Amino acid sequence: MPVEVVPYTEEWPKRFSSVASDLRLALATVPVASIEHVGSTAVPGLAAKPVLDIDIIVERQHVADAVAALAAVGYLHRGDLGVTDREALDAPDEHPARDVYVCVRGTLHLRNHLAVRDVLRRRDDLRDRYGAVKTELSGDPAIDIDTYISRKSNVLQEVLAASDLSTEEKALIFDLNTQR
Repeated sequence: MPVEVVPYTEEWPKRFSSVASDLRLALATVPVASIEHVGSTAVPGLAAKPVLDIDIIVERQHVADAVAALAAVGYLHRGDLGVTDREALDAPDEHPARDVYVCVRGTLHLRNHLAVRDVLRRRDDLRDRYGAVKTELSGDPAIDIDTYISRKSNVLQEVLAASDLSTEEKALIFDLNTQR
């Protein structure tokens, strides 16, 4: 299936805000540290796949309660999908399209999401270079998602170089992205 990348729209933060409100209601009995809009749709001006990425951050002992609360309102738990300390959930509808994750606070994959988002929000040059790579890759109708992710790794390393992650953490993230 081809990868669709579209220009940024001001609708994405509005959609996130609406979904985050619904998630807060569903998680009212669960201690949630924060609900974060991550991924490319969280970066003003960045072309992206038109799917919101949402990380619900909890302490480890609250992961099961968060997953259960979301399942009670129609989310489908898909497991960790190979990423320790991150539970993936399918939304009960596609309005808006979104990927929702319950994440343990402080883990590397979560810090990676936040670091990439924050650097791209600060650095227009990196945002524009990353957007150009994504748009170019999506122009290949034969590209699959794993190849798309792998071929973005070099520019993501530039983005991560501008973050506060350690050299070892950056290497681990690069290895994960290129093993797909």
